[in-house]
Amino acid sequence: MYQSDNARDPGLFTVSDLNRRAKQLLEVSFASVRVEGEISNLARPSSGHWYFTLKDSGAQVRCAMFRSRTAMLKFHPKEGDKVELRAKVSLYENRGDYQLIVDAMKPAGEGALLLAFEQLKRRLAAEGLFAEELKRPLPVIKRVAIITSPTGAAIHDMLTVLRRRWPMLEVDLYPAAVQGAEAPQQLMNALYRANRDQWVDAIIIGRGGGSLEDLWAFNDEQLARAIAASPIPVISAVGHEVDFTIADFVADLRAPTPSAAAELISPDGQQILHRVNELKRRLYRAQTDKLSQQYRQLALLQQRLRSPRQILQTRAQQADQLEIRLQRAMQQRLREPAQTLKRLQQALSHLHPQKGLNQTNEKLQSLQARLERAMHAQLTKKKTELNSGMRLLNSVSPLDVLKRGYSITRHDNGDVVRNAEELKPGDNIETLVNSGKITSTVTAISKE
Repeated sequence: MYQSDNARDPGLFTVSDLNRRAKQLLEVSFASVRVEGEISNLARPSSGHWYFTLKDSGAQVRCAMFRSRTAMLKFHPKEGDKVELRAKVSLYENRGDYQLIVDAMKPAGEGALLLAFEQLKRRLAAEGLFAEELKRPLPVIKRVAIITSPTGAAIHDMLTVLRRRWPMLEVDLYPAAVQGAEAPQQLMNALYRANRDQWVDAIIIGRGGGSLEDLWAFNDEQLARAIAASPIPVISAVGHEVDFTIADFVADLRAPTPSAAAELISPDGQQILHRVNELKRRLYRAQTDKLSQQYRQLALLQQRLRSPRQILQTRAQQADQLEIRLQRAMQQRLREPAQTLKRLQQALSHLHPQKGLNQTNEKLQSLQARLERAMHAQLTKKKTELNSGMRLLNSVSPLDVLKRGYSITRHDNGDVVRNAEELKPGDNIETLVNSGKITSTVTAISKE
């Protein structure tokens, strides 16, 4: 018959008591340990916690890494990776399983790699390979060689940036492995080929982010010396902004990321488009000022008109000539940006930015049409004003007075008779009427 809990033997443990005591002993005795091994049976449930087995050739242990810790990792471990853990030893009471609660994880061997990195860095720095006076400024880049993996994210990111900023820049891809034992030699071979071809202005060498082991190819001494000896300027674009490699120190320029390297070598197309639009606005203002100047000159000519119809017709003809000259000058000025646009279209045709060019061309044609309509409207307005002035001048012309039934009397020498006292009987006079002139002899003079 079972004893009650109150009468239970104090030396007798329940399973729960035993597992609890064992857990306490493990966690106190092994509060923080560093363990190295290979990951297997890795599980990542939706909770964000990771569960896996750490093993070596002779044993294995279960491990748990909770979401608050996994979020802090700078790399993504996978099945078969050799890692170094910092953990505390614990026991999962429900199953009685001994396990590790992982606080931190890094690729195994990273400490040795960091030591090798620092030693090589100090040695090459002592040789002067990192000296600033060896760094060459980048030229104006029209064609660039990119040395990277053809399937990696780095080449995709760089091409995306170049298409957005300056699609006319030509790109030559020199494929090479960027990780693994063969990567340094492949990177050097690609660098030699790019320098041998000699048709590029600069070389970008790099890859996307990763662990120290992933980026180790760019810490190779022979590759560093090849970059330093390159006749063509080299831009290093390896990993993320916080990642540094030996290639970064020997290159002529370091870019924080591959995308940043693409931005460094390419002008901003939007700024150039803004400049083109500004030049168009200046051209429009210059044409408007020229038209205004010509209109002012035309107004001055109109004010100087004091003679009958022949001079008015001459001035009208001159105004027509000015209009023709203005039209020719405007067409000539419009042809220049049109020719410039055509050259840009030919340059852009290899990369097919057709949509942007069509929009720019349509906008230019719209502005040209608006300018022509405005010019014709102004010329029509000025012609109307000129005709009104001509009609006003004709209304005060002596010839128009004759049409209304008045006449002009002149001496036979042509002087106008203004007073009857100027004449005497027997004088010959001419009387001008609208349809001709009358010649007569004075027979009598009346002063009334």
